This record gives sequence, C-alpha cells and structure tokens, in this order.
Amino acid sequence: MKFILKILFAPVIAILAVIIWLSALTLKLSAWVFGIVSTILGVLGLAVLLLDSFINGITILVFAFLVSPVGLPMVAAWTIGQMQRFRYFVQDAVYG
Repeated sequence: MKFILKILFAPVIAILAVIIWLSALTLKLSAWVFGIVSTILGVLGLAVLLLDSFINGITILVFAFLVSPVGLPMVAAWTIGQMQRFRYFVQDAVYG
C-alpha cells in the first residue's frame, strides 16, 4: 500500500516543487520592481502631503506601503512558505 502511495504522490510533489520554484522566482523579480515603484510613490506621496492635500498624500503613502517589500510581497512570501510547508508535510507523510 505504501508503494502505491509513493507512486501516486510523486507527481504531486514534483508539481508542487515546480510551482513553488516559479512562484519564488516571480516574487524575487516583482519585489525588485515593487521596490522601485514604492520608492517613487513614497517620494510622490510625501510631496503631495506637504504641498497639496493631506488626504491624497496619505492615500499615496498607503499605496506605497502596500507595494513595498513589507506589504503585498510579504503576503506572497508567506503564501509560498505555506505551500512549501504543505509539500514537505505530504512528502514526509508518504515517504516517511
């Protein structure tokens, strides 16, 4: 029975490994782009906050925080970590 489970779950584990690898690569590339965008939005938000409108400046600064490495990319990294954790759980349960 254990041998059949190993055969059945081998493609699942391999597919999860490829998905996690592609997701991590995409996250690295998007974090670089988001870092540049958040810097531009941060400077723009600070300028709007000081020179024009308080509400609009705060709104732009919130968007800058969301695209910064601490915002949405951190949520994506957590999701990738949970997928990795599930993959290792399945791998340990089947292959012991």
